[in-house]
Amino acid sequence: MMGQGSDNERKIILGRISGAHGVKGWLKVVSHTEPREAITDYRPWLLGADEKPYQPLEGARHGKTVIARLENVDDREKAESLAGQDIAVDRCQLPDPGERQFYWADLIGLEVLLEDGESLGTIDAMMATGANDVMVVAGLRQRLIPFIQDQTVLEIDLDSRKITVRWDRDF
Repeated sequence: MMGQGSDNERKIILGRISGAHGVKGWLKVVSHTEPREAITDYRPWLLGADEKPYQPLEGARHGKTVIARLENVDDREKAESLAGQDIAVDRCQLPDPGERQFYWADLIGLEVLLEDGESLGTIDAMMATGANDVMVVAGLRQRLIPFIQDQTVLEIDLDSRKITVRWDRDF
């Protein structure tokens, strides 16, 4: 499914450190994994622009967030120094999403084509709306296109980095 070798070398953001929790180095984490607390199963976490590796030691769901403890982060000051950093992992750590399922990170950057081959631009971001996911397509103008397979999304070709959609070019 992953036709490009570089895909396996990419970093995928799984969450963000939002602050410190308590005085013993615990972190508040906004997790994009399902379930939320599964973020601590991925090792190492790569933090900051230099992607410094940190090993999660433990974690737990805490309301709408997760709290986690990292190796060598044992006081509030160290925990606070990590606030605001994205939590990335190597793409190869993620399981195969399964047939007709995709990680958003694999869709970002795909060229979006109409059925007649006209390009609308590229997927700049994905959004969850509750009813369905939505592609944010950046081209001559921004478009929001529902990600509904077999309705608006007709074909996804990760190897050629293209997605074909049924959509009104004027909408």
